[in-house]
Order: sequence, then structure tokens, then C-alpha cells
Amino acid sequence: MTQKPVLPMARIWHVVALIPKGKVISYGKIADLAGLPGRARYVSRALKLAPANMPLPWHRVINSQGKISFAKNTPAFIEQLQLLRSEDIQVNHGRVKLCEHEWRPDLATLVFELPF
Repeated sequence: MTQKPVLPMARIWHVVALIPKGKVISYGKIADLAGLPGRARYVSRALKLAPANMPLPWHRVINSQGKISFAKNTPAFIEQLQLLRSEDIQVNHGRVKLCEHEWRPDLATLVFELPF
């Protein structure tokens, strides 16, 4: 039985859905986990185009420097900041300490939950 190919955006949505509460990950690492290395900007686009009824924890996605990517004090920045803090993620001046909060999937997740 052949398996249907998974579209690139669906791969990204799948990875984002796996990010546990209280953890963050960068756009680039999501692209890597989705089998799309070097496509960090595509991750951003996929999140923007996700269906409204898809409950993705988009707020757990930050840039590679550990910062919220939205411009400071915009509604999107404030919403992401509040959502991260509601999960006990410390955010100072729009930056998260990756050494404390970065999601590093374990081997079981990599093998059994990422089919691509």
C-alpha cells in the first residue's frame, strides 16, 4: 500500500502541532523537522495560511535569535507575548532564553511522530 505524499504546508502544521506547552522552537528548526531545510520563511507563510479552524500553537514559534518576530508593541507582538507568558515562558524585551525553553524533540518523537 502506498502512502499519500504530505504537502509541505501540512508537514509544517504537523510539526507546529507537536510543540509542547512551555516550549518554543525557531522557524528554521521547524523547517528542518518538516524535511524542508533552509525554508524558515516558508514556515512563516504556512502559519499565516493555516486554516482558521486549525488549533496550532503558533505563538510557540520564534526566530533563531530567540525573539518574537513581530514588531514590538503591535497587536500580534502583544498577543504572542501574553500567550507565551501564560505558559510560564519568560520573555524579556521580546526575547526567550532558548537554553531554558527551546523544544528539542526526543528520539521517539523524531521516529514515530514525524513521518517525513
